[in-house]
Amino acid sequence: MKLSARIAAPVTALVLAGLTATACAPQSSDSSAKKDEKSGTLRVWLFQEVNNKPKQKVVDDAVAAFTKEHKDTKVEIEYIPVETRAQRIKAAFNDPKSAPDVIEYGNTDTAGYVKDGGLEDVSEEFTAWDEAKDADPTATQSVTVDGKIYGAPFFVGVRALYYRTDVFKELSIAPPKTQAELISTAKKIHAEKPELYGIAVGGAYTYGAMPFIWANGGELAEESGGSFKATINSAAAQKGIESYTSLFGDDNCPAAKCASMGGNATVTAFASGKAAMAIGGDFSHQAVEAGTVKGKYAVVPLPGVKAGATAPAFAGGNNIGVLKSSSHRTLAIDLMKQFTGKETQRKLFDAMGFLPTYMELRSEVAKKDPFVAPFVETLAGGAKFVPATPAWGQIDASLVLPTMFQEIVSGKKDVAKASGDAAKKMDEAFAATG
Repeated sequence: MKLSARIAAPVTALVLAGLTATACAPQSSDSSAKKDEKSGTLRVWLFQEVNNKPKQKVVDDAVAAFTKEHKDTKVEIEYIPVETRAQRIKAAFNDPKSAPDVIEYGNTDTAGYVKDGGLEDVSEEFTAWDEAKDADPTATQSVTVDGKIYGAPFFVGVRALYYRTDVFKELSIAPPKTQAELISTAKKIHAEKPELYGIAVGGAYTYGAMPFIWANGGELAEESGGSFKATINSAAAQKGIESYTSLFGDDNCPAAKCASMGGNATVTAFASGKAAMAIGGDFSHQAVEAGTVKGKYAVVPLPGVKAGATAPAFAGGNNIGVLKSSSHRTLAIDLMKQFTGKETQRKLFDAMGFLPTYMELRSEVAKKDPFVAPFVETLAGGAKFVPATPAWGQIDASLVLPTMFQEIVSGKKDVAKASGDAAKKMDEAFAATG
């Protein structure tokens, strides 16, 4: 999920890694007995950004447009810290009287919040909404659990390959076109310039490693009959794991330094001039621009296994949902549409750089701002999502995949053993959540 506190020199990037709130079902879970008031006050919780004023202006415009059409309705907005969202939302699920009507939430939290009984099923309204017909299917997948829709995508975030144009020019090398070239280019750069990581990688950078697994045909897990089974130990997944972990070592990014690095640390290494390449998001732009490499870098899609192919990226981002406890269901859904419609998403991109979830709109903004073109191309190449199950929150929070990568790069386990152990832990989490 891309939890949206944007990186602005090393701040928490959103990273789309989700600590899912574990909550009990809300006390008033019988939606058939709920009121659906057509006037009154709607309470909204949105995430606080590092620089929140531009987002607030966009939200204020959306609220003004909404209240113009709903004259007997007021909207109260509260911006909550991303870091404490789990506690706040858990408390809201358990105390409907103090809960908001509408919330922003990270897309990896969807399944957990649905299991907790907190989000309203808006399948009928979303499906009938004309604007939703142009929504990116992967973004729509992020609000879908067991075939039902529990919100609307707000924005999407993906990662691509940042590289130093000055270093590449000096060494007379071109951006890599395949995964094998990426690895050999990184090692060539480090050999020529040992003060630089060829590419900054991290043993705790789950969402930077996933494209290597997916590009080689691997998957994290597969669903059958409503239940998930880990496939992180399949032959294809192991090949991707081998590719990623081959970048840890004295010939690129020493394990002693890089095994513990996460996404923020790798972007910081690039921004501060310590790496010639890094896997970063569209949301990493501010951090890189604030660094010493400003004016000396470019971005291309992360290459796949074959020339011309793009490695599938994790489709992070945030959604807007309606709480099941809301006594203003119809109004809340209308406000959800106002926040996530094309007009608001266009303004949100202009203000914050958040990528729209509509394919036509993404093409429009890519023409307006060349920087985002590689990220739009990455999305068009086929982004992927994590298993849509509450278990993912547990798997992510318990660092199953970072532990696997770190065991491999430290030499404690080989790929087969480490991935097999990770698969067992994932399967235990899948079984525990049903």
